[in-house]
Amino acid sequence: MSDTQNYIQENKERFLEELKDLLRIASISADPAYKNEVLNCAEAVAKHLKNAGADNVEICETKGYPVVFGEKLIDKNLPTVLVYGHYDVQPADPLELWESGPFEPVVKTTALHPEGAIFARGSADDKGQFFMHVKAFEAMMKTNSLPCNIKFIIEGEEEVGSVSLAGFLEENKEKLACDVILISDTHIYSNEQPTVTTGLRGLSYVEVEVEGPNRDLHSGLYGGAVPNPINVLAEMIAKLHDEDGKITIEGFYDNVEIVSAEDRVEMNKLKDNPEEFKKSIGLSGVEGETGYTTLERTSIRPTLDCNGIWGGYIGEGAKTVIPSKAFAKISMRLVPYQTDEEITEKFTKYFEKIAPASVKVNVKPHHGGMPYVLPSNTKEFLAAKKAMEKAFGKEVLPYRSGGSIPITSLFEKILGAKSVLMGFGLDSDAIHSPNEHYGLFNFYKGIESIPYFFEFYVK
Repeated sequence: MSDTQNYIQENKERFLEELKDLLRIASISADPAYKNEVLNCAEAVAKHLKNAGADNVEICETKGYPVVFGEKLIDKNLPTVLVYGHYDVQPADPLELWESGPFEPVVKTTALHPEGAIFARGSADDKGQFFMHVKAFEAMMKTNSLPCNIKFIIEGEEEVGSVSLAGFLEENKEKLACDVILISDTHIYSNEQPTVTTGLRGLSYVEVEVEGPNRDLHSGLYGGAVPNPINVLAEMIAKLHDEDGKITIEGFYDNVEIVSAEDRVEMNKLKDNPEEFKKSIGLSGVEGETGYTTLERTSIRPTLDCNGIWGGYIGEGAKTVIPSKAFAKISMRLVPYQTDEEITEKFTKYFEKIAPASVKVNVKPHHGGMPYVLPSNTKEFLAAKKAMEKAFGKEVLPYRSGGSIPITSLFEKILGAKSVLMGFGLDSDAIHSPNEHYGLFNFYKGIESIPYFFEFYVK
C-alpha cells in the first residue's frame, strides 16, 4: 500500500468527524433565513482547504452566495485538474419524516450499509462527496505525492440553479484554466457494480396555465355548459404521450441521438433487475417507451413528466366550484442533441395547438440545461475507470444517468474542458428527501480512488 493510501487509512475516523462538523451547518441556499449558515459554511470550507495544503484560498463574492477557491500549482508544465463541488444543501422539510435531526449527523448501520452510513442533509449531496476530494488532496500533500496541479471551486448556489456560476466562470477564466474538471455529485450503479457516469440528460422545465371562465363558478348552476380548466388540462396532459409511451409533440425527436446497438448492449451489462427495481419503489409494474429497457428509458431516451398539478378548491370538506384556472409543472429530460431552447419552443407551440378554443393557455419557461456526454474512450474517462477499478478491485462500467447537471455543459462552453463525473453515492441515498444518507464504504472508497485518478491522468 502506498504512503498516500496508508495516510488515508490512518486518518479515516478524523475525516468522518470533520465531515460531521460540516454537516452540522444548515447551509440551505433556497431559504434566506439561513443566509448566515450558508456564509458560515463557506468559511468552514475555506478553512478545510487551507488546512489540507491549498494556496491562495479565497471566498470569492458573487451576486449571490460566494464561491470558495483554492489551488496548488506545482509545475506549469503539468496538467491542471479543477475540482468542483457545492456546499449548499436542500431544505430539510418535511422535518417530521426525519428519524434523526437533519443537521445532527449520526452513523447508523442498515441492510444496504452494514459498515454504516452517515445520516444528515447534504451527506451525499454534496458535502460528503466534495469533502472526499479535500481529504484525498490532504493525503497527497502530506505524503508529497500530488502529481499535477489542482484547483478547487466549491459553490454555494447549486441547489438554486447555480445562478451566479456562469458570471463567476466568465470573470475568472484565467484563474480557473484547467485541463479537466473532476466532479463528484453523481452516483454509482451499486457497490457491487461500480460505474463512471458518462452522460447526463438535459432539462426543459415549464409551468402551464389553462384559463376558462373569468371567475370560479357554481358547479351546479354552470356544470355541463362551460369548460372546466382542470378537466381540459388533464385531457391536454394525457395527449402528450401515445399508447406506446412516445411523446407526441411535433418534432420532439428530430435531433435525438441514435445510440448504436453495440452501445446499447454495453450499457445493459449493468444487469438491470426489473423485480428489484419495482420493489425498491413499491410498484407492481413499470411502463415507458416501447422497445427500450428500463435502463435505456432512464438514460438514453428523452422523457416528459407532469411534476405537479393544481387548481380549484383543495381545502377541507367540499366546495362545489368550476375553477377559473388550472396549473401544472412539466419537466422534459433531454438527450444529445436536443437543446432546452428548441424543446421549450416546440412544447409551447404544441400545447397551444391542442388547447380547445374555449380556454386560454399560457406556457411559462422556468429553467433548462443541456445534455452532456463524456465518451468512454477518452483519456479522462479511462483515468477514472482505472482509478476506481484499482480502489474497488472490480471492473468499472460506463453509465448514463437520467439526471441533469447543467454546469457540465457550462464548464465545457466557458472553460473548454471536459468534466469527469466520478460520483460515489447510490440512488438510494435519499438526496433531497428526509433521511438523506451516505455510506461510509462509499465515502472512504471515494477518498481512496481520487489519488489514483490523478496518478492515471498524468501518465
